[in-house]
Amino acid sequence: MNLCFDLFFTFARIGVCTFGGGYAMLPILQREVVEKRGWCTDQELADYYAIGQCTPGVLAVNLSTFIGARQKGIPGGIAAVLGVVSPSLIIITLIAALLKNFAHIPAVIHAFNGIRAAVTALVASSVVKLAKAALVRPAAVVIYLTVLILAAWAGWSPVILVILAGLAGLICQAMEGGLRK
Repeated sequence: MNLCFDLFFTFARIGVCTFGGGYAMLPILQREVVEKRGWCTDQELADYYAIGQCTPGVLAVNLSTFIGARQKGIPGGIAAVLGVVSPSLIIITLIAALLKNFAHIPAVIHAFNGIRAAVTALVASSVVKLAKAALVRPAAVVIYLTVLILAAWAGWSPVILVILAGLAGLICQAMEGGLRK
C-alpha cells in the first residue's frame, strides 16, 4: 500500500507544479517517473503520451492512470489520478472564486501573459525530449513531419493522425522486415 501513497504524493507534487495542462507537465513527469523513480522508460512515457492523446479525457489524468496502473494495478491508477487532480481542483476552486474580482487588473493580465510564455517554453522542451526518444529512424522523421504539417496547417484531428501514424509505422516495419528477408 506504500506504493499507492508514493504514487499519490508524487503525482500531487507534479499536479501542483504543472501550469498549462498535460503538455507542460511532461518535463516534470519525465524527471519524476523516469529519472528519479524508474517507474517507466522514456520510450514508455512517449508511448503513454501518444495513447493519452488519442483517448478521451485530460492528458494529465490519462498519463497518471497509465503510470499508476503499471505500478500497482487499478489501486495505483486511482491513487495517481487522485494525486494529479487534487492540487488542480483546490487551486482552480480558489482562483475561480477570486479571478472574477481581479481579472481586469493590469498586473494580473501581465502575469497571465508571462505564464503563457513559460508554458509555451515548457511544451517546446517536452517536444524536444519526446523527439529525441521517438525520432530514431528516418521513417519516424517522415511520419513526424507529415503529422506536424497535417495538424498545424491542415487542422486534421489528432485521433485520426495518431491512428494513421500507427498504421504508417506498421507499414514501415513490414517493409523493413520484407527487405531483410
